[in-house]
Amino acid sequence: MIRFVKNQDYEGWKKLYLQYGEFYQVPMTHEGLSKVWNWLHDSSHEMEGLVYEKTGRIVGLAHFRRMPNPLRACDIGFLDDLFVDPAERGQRLGEALIEELVKIAKSKGWPKIRWITADDNYRARTLYDRVAQKTMWNTYEIVVE
Repeated sequence: MIRFVKNQDYEGWKKLYLQYGEFYQVPMTHEGLSKVWNWLHDSSHEMEGLVYEKTGRIVGLAHFRRMPNPLRACDIGFLDDLFVDPAERGQRLGEALIEELVKIAKSKGWPKIRWITADDNYRARTLYDRVAQKTMWNTYEIVVE
């Protein structure tokens, strides 16, 4: 069952989010986890979260938000994080989370959903190639210190 994240999901969510951070080699702190968790429950913050609950366990998560698209003068959706418990992969749970996000996008009037992934994340890219169109855009970033 896919649904919006609830307060009682913290331990299951945290377990998955820590694995997500480990996959991308991003150290997670207690403060960082708390901040993201609070964003997910703050109605004035852009970040929203879905979880995939299976037999009482949280086995997948998706964090997303509204993103202005100035060139088209509209809002679109942006999928920040998508992660499925490695023991549950191969059952199209990630695809189901994306399908739910498409329904949410339609309800919010977002004509598109965008996301990025690592070039070497082949398993995820297989899913993304199946459900979406790869764009021609390259991503750049500047680390501001």
